[in-house]
Amino acid sequence: MSRAASAEAWVAAARRAEELGYDILLMPDHLGGQLSPIAALTAAAAATTRLRVGSYVFANDYRHPLVLAREAATLDWLSGGRFELGLGAGWNATDYRKLGLHYDPPPRRIDRLSEAVPLVKRLLAGEVVDYEGPHYRLNGGHVGPLPVQRPRPPLLIGGGGPRMLRLAAREADIVALQPQFDPRGRPMLGQATEGATERKIAILREASGPRFEELELNVIVGDAALVGSGRSARESLLAATKSAATGLVGTPYVLYGTLGQLRDRLLRRRDRLGISYYAIPGHAMEAMAPLVAALAGR
Repeated sequence: MSRAASAEAWVAAARRAEELGYDILLMPDHLGGQLSPIAALTAAAAATTRLRVGSYVFANDYRHPLVLAREAATLDWLSGGRFELGLGAGWNATDYRKLGLHYDPPPRRIDRLSEAVPLVKRLLAGEVVDYEGPHYRLNGGHVGPLPVQRPRPPLLIGGGGPRMLRLAAREADIVALQPQFDPRGRPMLGQATEGATERKIAILREASGPRFEELELNVIVGDAALVGSGRSARESLLAATKSAATGLVGTPYVLYGTLGQLRDRLLRRRDRLGISYYAIPGHAMEAMAPLVAALAGR
């Protein structure tokens, strides 16, 4: 979720997500009409008791590693240890233009992320960091108060291309699998198939070695709808049509079908590929609640 009509509506949505059994509320990091993620996630955490909150994902180029680590530590501290730090290289060319930042080719943005991630991890672990590198400098950098989660909040890195996947394999606790973006910041939709996702997981498995079993695999769902399960005839028909269309391609990035079909599909995919974490769009929160309940404890 990233928008609400009022402060009261935002708090109500967070509480409703918790009531429906969702594990975490995730926010993107863009400069359009969305709420500012750090403030909004803090408000959501304050309004709930169990729900985790997370960034999906902070764009590395928008913040110095010390500033980001300080914000993450504070958010984790204020939430009582319920924060998940998602971090990426940045991809939205429009955001870069609004910030007056040059939209460098992917290798340069990934270079900066590769340098920033170990610094953020060291700072969140409580180290005092002196560092001078190609992109960042710290002189006695540290954060306080330290995060509640030790040694630090879980780190999610989103990756679509081989280099990002290898970085995630080395540094992340959670890997957000996604289509690779082209040099102009557009998703390469040919990589949204189940087969392409299997190839990404193979890269992760090879790069992480024995550590692969410790990684949590995530995908972001672009759209989701249930057929039946109390939906109106129109909603069910639309979901059924979409289900038939996407079924011809096969993709983990949309979820359409009956409750039983989706439950079985996600369990099979978990057992075969290891994907166990799905980010559902906010507009589908109510509709997909029966699936959340059906998978609880599975």
